[in-house]
Amino acid sequence: MSVKYGVVTGICRHYLSLVVVPALALMFSGVVQALPDIESWTTEAGSRVLFVAAHELPMVDVRVVFDAGGARDAKQPGIARLTNAMLDQGAAGLDANAIAQGLEQQGAEISNGVDRDMAWLSLRSLSDKQQLEPSFALFRKVLSRADFPEEDFRRSQRLSLVALEYQEQKPASLSDKAFYKHVYGEHPYASNLAGTRESISALTRDELIAFYQRYYVSTNAVIVLVGDLSTRQAKRMADELSADLPRGKPAAKLPPVADLPRGEQVFVEYPSSQSHVLMGAPGVIRGDPDYFALYVGNFILGGSGLVSRISDEIREKRGLSYSAYSYFVPLRKRGPYTLGFQTRTDQREEALQVLRDTVQTFVDEGPTEAELTSAKNNIVGGFPLRVASNSKITEYLAVIGFYDLPLDYLSAFPGKIKAVTTGQIRDAYQRRVKVDDMVTVIVGAADDGDT
Repeated sequence: MSVKYGVVTGICRHYLSLVVVPALALMFSGVVQALPDIESWTTEAGSRVLFVAAHELPMVDVRVVFDAGGARDAKQPGIARLTNAMLDQGAAGLDANAIAQGLEQQGAEISNGVDRDMAWLSLRSLSDKQQLEPSFALFRKVLSRADFPEEDFRRSQRLSLVALEYQEQKPASLSDKAFYKHVYGEHPYASNLAGTRESISALTRDELIAFYQRYYVSTNAVIVLVGDLSTRQAKRMADELSADLPRGKPAAKLPPVADLPRGEQVFVEYPSSQSHVLMGAPGVIRGDPDYFALYVGNFILGGSGLVSRISDEIREKRGLSYSAYSYFVPLRKRGPYTLGFQTRTDQREEALQVLRDTVQTFVDEGPTEAELTSAKNNIVGGFPLRVASNSKITEYLAVIGFYDLPLDYLSAFPGKIKAVTTGQIRDAYQRRVKVDDMVTVIVGAADDGDT
């Protein structure tokens, strides 16, 4: 899963056109009101559960989320991702092939992933008892009885090193790594999720097992179930998942993210005619009181594709870049506010100045009423498509549960968007966005004046 581009996260890069979305808004006008109720409870073993009954399709989605993301790497960058990747490589004496064959026989699938805050394991299965029960039993083994076979660990370690070598050849990866390092400094969010050559090479199987035993515990878990289940079935399944896990302890609280003391420009030399540029600073947390004003404001400024101000100024008016954008990534602590583009090296200083000027003008003046109305129509009109499947609802419930957002978050979302005013956006941007204090990362060929 990647919630990075979902409505809940606040990133709005991919939206329908101004013409199509209002028509879809009419088509789906009743969907938001028809969103299913979310049931929530806590198991005896201490796991929070969120459940939505959806009987339209004979499917069940299960996701177990742990506070075990990259922020928990400490002095071992990459351990969270590698631990998570090893879960389905062997469990309860079954090897990876046996696990894969067992799932295939039932038409089920297991997926997993890690971001900076969370790690997760998911199951998608048919709801018929003959398929669901064996699929769920296998999922339980993978979740709670991972074996971390030595041979598979060594293979995964080698693959991680190959992936790191590949990343080092990609300017986008280099810019992203430098951006997080300089925005977050000593904070755990600065760690590269993939790790480093040194950290991955130094990891041992025993260290992965220790990480697994520390963080993959019931009191550190959120369980999400969506699909063709009764509440009774959902409670039984959640109880079994939670009881399988050691009780353990919740992960320690992360430290706060500090403001950047000053603006900084970082240059990473890379032999290319194109330059990758990222600019930004710490942004918002989940549940931030300014979230909706910043979300709508960012949609207008740089989150709505070709019709955003940043794209209009950099791409349409001046032809300096094919893609220019901005987005917020809300996290448990302040996730980044990122603005970026790619351009020819000989144009990057001009494009960077246009970006800075465009953002500063927006901070000073805010959006127009026409821009605000158009943004609201697009966001609200496109919203039903983002909750139109069980898998999408599962992703959103995982975010709601993990970050302890209100249970009515999805149903209240359109109303919160509609309530945003131009004054609220201007006020939030003036308090929260300081162009002169941002980190700017440039990856490209050297030019006069690069430092």
